[in-house]
Amino acid sequence: MQRRLPGPIERVWACLTESELRRQWLAAGTMDLRPGTSFELVWRNDELSASAAERPEGFPEESRAVCQFIEVEAPRRMRYRWPGVGEVCFELEPLGDEVMLTLTHRGLEGERLLLNVCAGWHAHVARLVAQLEGRAAPSLWATWARCRRDYEAALALN
Repeated sequence: MQRRLPGPIERVWACLTESELRRQWLAAGTMDLRPGTSFELVWRNDELSASAAERPEGFPEESRAVCQFIEVEAPRRMRYRWPGVGEVCFELEPLGDEVMLTLTHRGLEGERLLLNVCAGWHAHVARLVAQLEGRAAPSLWATWARCRRDYEAALALN
């Protein structure tokens, strides 16, 4: 996934790495930005949604994952292992006053996980874009549900 974001690159990097900024669009948790270190991500997606009632059945109020950095090159790239869910890479490239974000997630196995995670990244990144643009962020669960339906329909076409 790629998105053009308002810069500078250091501001975008802070939104990816600083717990208080990251929890506004993705998940809380402090990070020691060194390869080999572990960190915990804590998702509270109800807080990123218009209402907890939007949460799909079967999803908990809070989710946690202990991940491990593979690579960190501040402020341009970080890559980490997310146990059971694959490998995530964020790359930032300055483009004048903007920054190109490239998000790559590898190793997703199974249709359900693929649909849920892809829809999740789209919903979370939509909130990041809004945060950086200084506008109201869309409801996470509502965006996730719409994106998941879109992915499901697209996969059925193949």
